[in-house]
Parts: sequence; C-alpha cells; structure tokens
Amino acid sequence: MSRRWPLTGFLLAILWLFVRGVELTPIRLLEELIIGLGVGMGIAFFFRRFYADRTSFSWSARVAPFATLYILTFLWELLTANVDVARRTLAPSMPIDPAVVEVPLRVRTPLAVTTIANSITLTPGTLTMDYDDDTNTLYVHSIDGSDPAGILEPIRRWEDYALVIFDEELKPGDPAPQARVTTETDHAAAVTGGEQHG
Repeated sequence: MSRRWPLTGFLLAILWLFVRGVELTPIRLLEELIIGLGVGMGIAFFFRRFYADRTSFSWSARVAPFATLYILTFLWELLTANVDVARRTLAPSMPIDPAVVEVPLRVRTPLAVTTIANSITLTPGTLTMDYDDDTNTLYVHSIDGSDPAGILEPIRRWEDYALVIFDEELKPGDPAPQARVTTETDHAAAVTGGEQHG
C-alpha cells in the first residue's frame, strides 16, 4: 500500500500540462511538468486529508497503462488538430462546415465527464458547449461536421480509457449510445425553442 496524495499530485501535474497548452517540444514539456509537479504535489499534500490515506499498488498498476494511452492519444489529437486548423486558416478554400454533435456518454462520474469534456475543448477545432446531466450527453461544436465519425473516434477512445481510469461500471468495448449531428442553425433553433417553451 502507498499514500494516495503523491498519485493525486502527479495527476494534477498532468492536468497542468493540459491547461497550460505547452509547446510539444521535449524541453518545454519537461519544464512545465516540473512546474506542474511543484504545484500539483503542493496542492495534493495540503488537501491530503480529503483523500483516503492509502491506495493499492495493484489499482495504480492497472490504471497506469490506460492513463498513459489517454495522454498519448490526447497529444496526438492535439498535434493533428493544430495542423488541420492551420491548414484551414492558410487555405480558405478548405471547407468549414460547423456542426454540433450530441455525444451520449458511457462514463458517469463527474471527474470522468469533466476530463473528456476538457480534452475536447483543448483540442483545436472542437469545443464542448454544454452537458446535459439528465441524458449524460455532451454537446460538441466542431469546425467541420462533414465527418461525424472522425469527430467521434477520438472521443470514444478517450472514453474507453476513462472507463478503466475512473473505475466506471461499463467497460471498454461496451456499446456506445448513438450520437446525433445537427447544424449550428438547427441547434440554435432547438435551444431557443426549448427556452421559449420552458
């Protein structure tokens, strides 16, 4: 058994990298990780009484590969999305067909939902607009909705990893609810109509 706050501090350091949006160079990543560890460990140590005193090594060993895969997948999506948005900016002839994708989730815990929502927002070209607690659905705005499968694919991969990381009831590979794509105009009309009738 091992004290849990250092693991929490490490996870906060990884979150620090996401929030800071650092350059994808080894030196910058290392610099920001060191700063994140200082901040994360300090916060985790200060609030250590809010957590269970100890956590098992077996849980950490089981979760670590999935957390690593989540981070690597996120960094890959971050890199490719940056390139895609830059191409669209530099070549105005490229299509920009904004859409809103309703993504019902399999994860249920608030931390898992928040992690996925933040990953979407931090990836250029997509933005988590809203979350419906009743239906457990994220509303994701995309700069190009012509390929809904391309939008959903990284989200479902993150969700598969999050199901293990956050010890959810469902498991990776369990069927995901059907997503729905609407244009910006249709989504705005639906929201406005709902507010008028509400």
